[in-house]
Order: sequence, then structure tokens, then C-alpha cells
Amino acid sequence: MSPFNIQPLGSRVVIKPLEQESKTASGLYLPDTAKEKPQTGLVVAIGDDEDIKLKVDDKVLYAKYTGTEFKLDGQEYLIMECADVLAKLLNA
Repeated sequence: MSPFNIQPLGSRVVIKPLEQESKTASGLYLPDTAKEKPQTGLVVAIGDDEDIKLKVDDKVLYAKYTGTEFKLDGQEYLIMECADVLAKLLNA
């Protein structure tokens, strides 16, 4: 069940982007303006297309500038075609 009342249609999925680390490997802190757009996220809702091979709570990698951003209850989400998801991250 989705954590909110939204049901993507067709082959679309809703993804909650995961925040990028704000500290580099050498210990430097990055300001928000220096961070790149996240490319990993958590699937929070899936459409009704039977061919979708993702499940809620799957951690995925998606194309950098894909999907439509929206906010719900102060949280940012992306809705995108399932085909824009590049990979499912295993053991993540």
C-alpha cells in the first residue's frame, strides 16, 4: 500500500529521491548548490501495468533529468515511466 493517496497510471512509478551525501570522502562538506541531482531513489507506488518489474520499497537507479517532480506533504517525489528506471539496486 502506498504511503499516500496516489496511484500512478499505466507503466508509471512514483519514486522518493534519496539524498546525496553532503560530505566528500576526504571530509569536506558540500553546500546544496554543489550537489548533483540524485539518481537513486525508493519506489513508493507503482502503476497498474502488469509488465512493471518493480515493487514498492525497491531501491532504483534512474536517468538524471527524467520524470516530473512534485511535492506532497512537504516531501519531494518523482513520477516517471517505468522505462526511465535504469536498474534495480540489489542488496541496497
